Amino acid sequence: MFDIDTLFSAARAARANAYAPYSRFKVGAAVVGASGRIYAGCNVENAAYPQGTCAEAGALCAMAAAGETRILAALVTADAPCVTPCGGCRQKLAEFGGPATPVHCADLEKIVATFSLQDLLPHAFAPDHPRADAGR
Repeated sequence: MFDIDTLFSAARAARANAYAPYSRFKVGAAVVGASGRIYAGCNVENAAYPQGTCAEAGALCAMAAAGETRILAALVTADAPCVTPCGGCRQKLAEFGGPATPVHCADLEKIVATFSLQDLLPHAFAPDHPRADAGR
């Protein structure tokens, strides 16, 4: 398994490297792959605002680049009372986790809330979701 303190440390360390010159809102995230290995990411903003990348997406990309496709847990941290993944990142997390996968939300000192992916995104699209082109 994994140690939650190690997961939190990885997210905090990634947050320190966030590139947030526009919002000045630095976010760090870490996910635990099925292997138990931890992958971290930070938000990276861009002058063309929609082109930025969320911390959760960065962590998931690092995990996928390492060859993993399942997460056991995620943690997001920022200098805020309780930061949760945005809607897009909730869907990205759901792609690699299951309904019961825990998502820990933390300020800079401690975890302040834990939600399941099901709680955060009750009707997520899943890899086995019926598609319009199914059966063609």
